[in-house]
Amino acid sequence: MHELIEKVFFGAFDNAVLRRAEDSAVVEQGGTRLAFTVDSYVVSPLFFPGGDIGKLAVCGTVNDLCMVGARPQFLGVSFILEEGLSAEVLRTIAQSAGETAREAAVEIVCGDTKVVGKGAVDQAFVTTCGVGTVPSGVDISASNARPGDKIILSGSLGDHEIAILSAREGLPFSGNVASDCAPLSGAVAALLAEGTPVHALRDPTRGGLASALNEIARLSNVAMEIHESAIPVRPEVAEACEILGFDPLYLANEGKFVAFVSAEHADAALGRLRAVGCAAQAAIIGEVAGHGLPHVTLITSVGGRRIVDVAAGTQLPRIC
Repeated sequence: MHELIEKVFFGAFDNAVLRRAEDSAVVEQGGTRLAFTVDSYVVSPLFFPGGDIGKLAVCGTVNDLCMVGARPQFLGVSFILEEGLSAEVLRTIAQSAGETAREAAVEIVCGDTKVVGKGAVDQAFVTTCGVGTVPSGVDISASNARPGDKIILSGSLGDHEIAILSAREGLPFSGNVASDCAPLSGAVAALLAEGTPVHALRDPTRGGLASALNEIARLSNVAMEIHESAIPVRPEVAEACEILGFDPLYLANEGKFVAFVSAEHADAALGRLRAVGCAAQAAIIGEVAGHGLPHVTLITSVGGRRIVDVAAGTQLPRIC
């Protein structure tokens, strides 16, 4: 995917805003900094433990706006529907999207619908775009991670991808894993409270934590170290990974983020995060070691060291 974006889309659409490679573009209009993002959702199955494609679409777009420090405000939603899709299924998806938007304090103000022939899509695809405002003084970018920053993960890894796999394949993992799909606006607001100097944010969706950290390392030109023993993973997710040969660092999440915060403010920021329901398991998992060759090193539970590279492929297709 990274190669596709670099060689096809950056070449065709090249401009300074796009080249920043943020989760949302930040542009200035009339003295106001606006964040804008768009994403498409093709998850299979449409309904899964902890969510559905409607909830997923709203959360994903709201969360991308939050990753540049924006306050999400308005969404647009587009549906591409397969001929013969049940009206009741569509109604349930739309209601879920509406409820999630209200939870995130955003309004869905525009949209579009297309119906295509049988087999042209798998039941329903959803595209959402979002607009938010970036408060004065907030400068959050994947290129802003600095030596000495502490790396905070807002919660446990891999819940979403294992939930999708369980629903799709009918695998009865212990504990009935549910997706972590949730809007992150409240947790990010708590993190930014009291003027906490947050330098970078990224939500580890497709490609997981490993890909998110490598993207920030590359864009900030830094090396970082993370500690395996500090990374929260639910026992049932760890068990599923052992059975299937997955690495939790590469599993997709839909309600988590990683933050780079000045060391002197990290403990206070962590305390505020843990007071928010979706971030109750937040933990400091590592630090930025310094400038230089961009890379991520994992300190294993037994004291070894290994390089954590970006995912070469996708462990499970159509998870978001």
